[in-house]
Amino acid sequence: MNDHTPLQIFETLLTAYGYQLWWPAESPFEMMVGAVLTQNTNWKNVEQAIGNLKAANMLDAASIACADHEQLAEVIRPSGFFNQKACRLQLFSRFYIAHGEISGLKKQPMAEMRAQLLALSGIGPETADSMLLYGLEKPIFVVDAYTRRIFTRLGLLPEKIDYDGIQNYFHQQLEPQLSLFQEYHALIVEHAKRHCRSQPVCDNCPLHACCASSGSTSMQNSPNS
Repeated sequence: MNDHTPLQIFETLLTAYGYQLWWPAESPFEMMVGAVLTQNTNWKNVEQAIGNLKAANMLDAASIACADHEQLAEVIRPSGFFNQKACRLQLFSRFYIAHGEISGLKKQPMAEMRAQLLALSGIGPETADSMLLYGLEKPIFVVDAYTRRIFTRLGLLPEKIDYDGIQNYFHQQLEPQLSLFQEYHALIVEHAKRHCRSQPVCDNCPLHACCASSGSTSMQNSPNS
């Protein structure tokens, strides 16, 4: 079993890649829109959709909430699943306005706010937690597919563990610091893109020395996506 701590892993990744200063957005609302748009697509497509919203002067809660559905769907088409995402964005925008926008949302306790976000159609744990961490600046650890992939390969987490189990692991191992949780999530994404891909690139991997799966035959043919 790997005896490296999550904090040691973080420090190794930070040394390798530097501060990521994530999430890329000009406002908390833009960030939260991006969290919805990034579902089941890549960030390049999200950037195109956000660029379209800006060009159409629609990147604000009131404009999205009141927009014609078909028009909004067409504007965000590059993000994929655009009809579904248009519905989700309008639902979230109305929620955002009804709860006092960013200042009102930030005043609510994190657990209460998380429950309300999860109650919205189309917002699951990863989206809700991303909104909380980056948009509302609440110290909650965001778990994504990359987190599972990296930490199961390292031997720090079992293969069969759910979202809550992974999140609880990090919450137990790390101090609840906003900047730490923001940087850690961003570094996980960067590491997964560079090395811990579905077909891993182990050469020059900064975590090679502490990876339980490094160099194994089964690793090189991993079915993980």
